[in-house]
Amino acid sequence: MKSIVSTTSAPAAIGPYSQGIKAGGMVFASGQLPIDPATGAMPEGAAAQAKQSLTNVKAVLEAAGTDLDHVVKTTVFLKDMNDFTAMNEVYATFFKEGSYPARSAVQVARLPKDALLEIEVIAIP
Repeated sequence: MKSIVSTTSAPAAIGPYSQGIKAGGMVFASGQLPIDPATGAMPEGAAAQAKQSLTNVKAVLEAAGTDLDHVVKTTVFLKDMNDFTAMNEVYATFFKEGSYPARSAVQVARLPKDALLEIEVIAIP
């Protein structure tokens, strides 16, 4: 059985998908763009966008009853791999050293709303 995860503390879905799904003892958070849910604005620069995306991920996880400490896998989509270092520096502040989740980071041709990055996660409750 699956249940929908939804929160106003993260941007609403901009298409036919859910912010997150709880199923099979796991939480699957959809890719979070770096959109401030209160203003609809997107910050400038990869570091600021990474911080906003991860803040949004955190909000979805909290709505699902879990947190960043329970993330087992992340995927980071970057418009430009040259932004990897800036993203990585911010990313490291959101996860505890010694228990970092598995991660993939890939460069993509384009992201919705021309964001510089998007981050999705899989967590356990």
